[in-house]
Amino acid sequence: MEKILLFIVLILFNACGNTQYPQGKILYENFCVSCHMPDGKGLKSLIPTLVKADYLLENPLKTACIIRYGLKDTIMVNGNQYSQEMAAITVLSDFEIANIMNYIHSSWGNDMPFVTLAQVKEALDSCTIE
Repeated sequence: MEKILLFIVLILFNACGNTQYPQGKILYENFCVSCHMPDGKGLKSLIPTLVKADYLLENPLKTACIIRYGLKDTIMVNGNQYSQEMAAITVLSDFEIANIMNYIHSSWGNDMPFVTLAQVKEALDSCTIE
């Protein structure tokens, strides 16, 4: 009986908002949430949404470059143009960037592929800074 109860508690704990990438969520909350918001929807016409963003789907590994080096170029996300500069976050390790990306890829209804540390390292090695 105790084993069954423990099993049920574990299932409920995992089903009740336990994120798949807890380290990525913590890093997102510390470095990204002030602009992209807790729900990933950004700030109207200033900061793009991360929720089902076509830009992320079309450029999944470019996100690593944007996190590390920032963004000065204008981008289109879900048909909306954004020109607000994004500051570089140079204090994050490659591993931390991968964690943030995987959190974003699996949050708010996003269903994007898992990125490996090797993929992030390769993307960062080939970044073209805009």
